[in-house]
This record gives sequence, structure tokens and C-alpha cells, in this order.
Amino acid sequence: MSPAPGSHGISRPNPTQVGTIVWLGSEVMFFAGLFAVFFTLRANSPQLWAEQSSKLDITYAAINTTILVLSSVTAQMGVRAAERLQGRRTGGLFNLAKWGTVEWFFLSFAMGATFVVGQIYEYGNLVTEHIGFQSDSFGSVFYFATGFHGLHVTGGLIAFLLVIGRIFAVKRFTHKEAVSAIAISYYWHFVDVVWIALFFAVYVLPLLS
Repeated sequence: MSPAPGSHGISRPNPTQVGTIVWLGSEVMFFAGLFAVFFTLRANSPQLWAEQSSKLDITYAAINTTILVLSSVTAQMGVRAAERLQGRRTGGLFNLAKWGTVEWFFLSFAMGATFVVGQIYEYGNLVTEHIGFQSDSFGSVFYFATGFHGLHVTGGLIAFLLVIGRIFAVKRFTHKEAVSAIAISYYWHFVDVVWIALFFAVYVLPLLS
């Protein structure tokens, strides 16, 4: 039966967005477990944690964190372009007001890639400070937590490229492409929030102790 004149059909949740949210829920549980392990080991070895944490470069980590957080801002700008069904820029390259989802997502990709490279560089410096994955409990949980997060960032970078490629492949940017862009933004914001929590726990909290 068709809806009566003037009435509105029932709006069903989008499967892509719902699936993304449900999957992120499971990821929250996983990272919650990581944080539980981190704080348990820290409580059991406070002297080791204080000694090894002092070798971390919080200024460098703060700069890298800022880059990742700003990438969430640019990703959200890409979402706004997607919501108005603007896949690509309609003006000059330096006219940000005319940018579409592609341009904003490319910028987010570049900033996310910079974060990953920066994290790898930090790992190299920490190895020279004798903080390795098997050196002690601090090193093990540090590399596991930050490394697993880094894999999530890398997954997000791949997702950005897939969405960008899809936009280039279609002749017309539609609601379907917009939904994909929005779903990726959910994931990217989640990755950023997790890193902010990690940054506070790993780099900031030792300074407050």
C-alpha cells in the first residue's frame, strides 16, 4: 500500500552507517582492553614506567598528535562537501571554499600519512634509547598499543583512497558516494579520539604523576 498523500514514508537506517557504528563499537571494547592492560602494568611497575616514560619526546608527539587531530577537521570538511553532493572542486585549487570531498580527503590522507611516518621515526629514536618491543613490559605495551593504532590509521588511509577512487570513477556524485564518505569519517574520527586517549595515557599522565 502506498503512503497516503501528504504523509512521509518510514526512513530506514542506512546499512553502511549502521554497520560502521556497530563495528566501531567492537573496536572500542578492544582498545578498552588495551588501556586496562596498560594501566595494570603501570600500577605494578611504577618505577619502570617513570624511567622509560622520561625517554619519550612529548613535544614531538604533541606535534604529531596535532597533525592527526587536524586531519579530522579536514575530513569533516570533506563530509560537508559530500552532504551537498559536491564530489570535486568547482573553483581554483587554492579556493578552499570551492573544494569538494576529493580535495579535503586528499588533504586528510596526506596528514594521516605524515602521522604514520612520524610515528615510525619516533620508533627508530626509541630503539636507540633501548626501548624495544621485548625490552620490558613498558616497551611491549607501548609498541603494541601505538602500533595497533597505527595499523588502524593505515586502514583509514586506504579507505580514503578507495572513496576518492570511487568518486573519480562515477560520472555523478550521488547519495551513495556521500554515505561512503560519511561512514569513513566516522572511522577516522574514532581513530583520532583513540589516539588522543593514548597520547594522554602514554605521554601526558607521567608528567602529572
